[in-house]
Amino acid sequence: MNSPRAIAMAMHVHASFSEGTASYESHLEQASRHGVDVIWWTDHDFRVAAHQYRRAVRFDGPVEAEGELEWAWTEERSGELSAASAEYVTEPRTQDEDGSALRLTVIGGPGGGELWQRGTAFNWTYSTSLADTTLELDILPEEVATGTALVLQIESSHHPARAGRPAGQYRLEYRFGGAEQAEHRAEGLLGIVRVPVVPRRWQRTTLRPVDDIARIWPDLVAEDNSLHQLRIGVRVDEGERVRFVVDRLRFDRGRGVGPAGVRLRRDVLARYAGAYPGVAGYEAFEISLVRHLNWFGGELTLPPLPVPPYRDNDVERTIDMVEFIHRHGGLVQWNHPLDIETPESLAALMIERDNLGADLVEIGREPVENLLDVFDIAARNAVFFTGVGVTDDHEGTDWLHQKNNWLTYVWAPSTGVADLTGALRAGRAWFCDPARWRGELDVLAWGKPAMGGVAVCDDASVPMEVTATDLPAGYHLDIIVGTVDYAGLADLSPSHAAVSVPAVSGASRNPLDVAVGDGAYVRPQIRDASGALVAVGNPVWLLRTVPPRGIPDDRRITHIG
Repeated sequence: MNSPRAIAMAMHVHASFSEGTASYESHLEQASRHGVDVIWWTDHDFRVAAHQYRRAVRFDGPVEAEGELEWAWTEERSGELSAASAEYVTEPRTQDEDGSALRLTVIGGPGGGELWQRGTAFNWTYSTSLADTTLELDILPEEVATGTALVLQIESSHHPARAGRPAGQYRLEYRFGGAEQAEHRAEGLLGIVRVPVVPRRWQRTTLRPVDDIARIWPDLVAEDNSLHQLRIGVRVDEGERVRFVVDRLRFDRGRGVGPAGVRLRRDVLARYAGAYPGVAGYEAFEISLVRHLNWFGGELTLPPLPVPPYRDNDVERTIDMVEFIHRHGGLVQWNHPLDIETPESLAALMIERDNLGADLVEIGREPVENLLDVFDIAARNAVFFTGVGVTDDHEGTDWLHQKNNWLTYVWAPSTGVADLTGALRAGRAWFCDPARWRGELDVLAWGKPAMGGVAVCDDASVPMEVTATDLPAGYHLDIIVGTVDYAGLADLSPSHAAVSVPAVSGASRNPLDVAVGDGAYVRPQIRDASGALVAVGNPVWLLRTVPPRGIPDDRRITHIG
């Protein structure tokens, strides 16, 4: 068996099957550039399935509903327009749609300009992968001139530099009118599809963005792109007048329902097999319609999804979901736990409900100092979970300098899923800000690696050692020694002392005897010269008796000698 080594992981990453602008390629390039060994692809579960996603826009007004979920159009302008109007009219309209249609009328001013309507949907419920998406739009060109066009623009995903093009976000424009022949061409990161129209006649256009991207940029994995945002507008040259009516926008996603989205994402990811040999990527989910949970490992399957797709933060529903994931062999991470709690209420909930049953918690994210207090309160009460760091990146442009840039390291013998999840279950993990420190961190008890472990012993004190490598001048290793007194809700505050060790060249090895008392825990952390937190390791617990909720088998320290 291989010896454990330090393996760097991005634990919370969203790409083209989520609502942001990132692609899988952009994240893989970031991981490769910054020496990250593993990415867990935690796209939102209901977005992978396109569950309850928008299917139709009828142009009945600036806001319209589909079921209970709203769609809205927001006007945008650019350039110079002598006149411009967007009005919802009952006539003319397509024969296949009741209600209204949208008429766009524009006269170009000096240099010309554009009038846009940007579409937004409840909770981004049209923003996901376009790998299987077909769009339909009915258009009526009432007035068309040489330099004018109706434009349907798709803002898609960010990709790294390739084939002479810079890194950036790709866009696709369908331009109706102003040309006699169809055309596909690229202007850098802008793809242009010209579609001839017949004046003064309704016509239905069927668009397959993935096919057009593949034709315009054949070097891209076309399926690794999102329909991030869509807008419809009119573009005119100086002095020209144009008027179009649009109606009946349809989204047809071939993935259907349920596991079809999972298979589609797997197929897209397979297109990158071998492209980044130093980075392992594993399918995962962010379960998003309860308190947000990441699902790692096990038998990955879509959970039951509610209709409408509203998030329900009820504690019991979240616990039920945790149990569902556990039944499927998965490891559960509680994400951004302060989004609906205060530090005090979060600590109380962890104590009262045993951390909702979650195996991991995002402690390494803003506000990290508040979360660190919660981490210590939980440790004081022998609530066992693994603290991890979070990337939570939706853009794929700069992992190192974004707000939540924390990487999680584990001591594991390989980058295989079983080894990684085993290390996470055991708490053999630390998290760090990679822009400021990328060393190694560990805690030994009785001369053996022990970070994350729990020992029940009769010893008055335990010989321990905290190690950290590559500490820059001015940095400090803090060894936190806390009491385990099961204070519960009576005292929702940390109870610990810190031994601060200034940085020395090379590895810092710091032996200490820890008095067990009625119970204790030890964890390391690192602060830079300004006092900012840059790394945190998981605790080792030293207890007199087995706590009421027991000790997880993966954490039990059984050999002490």
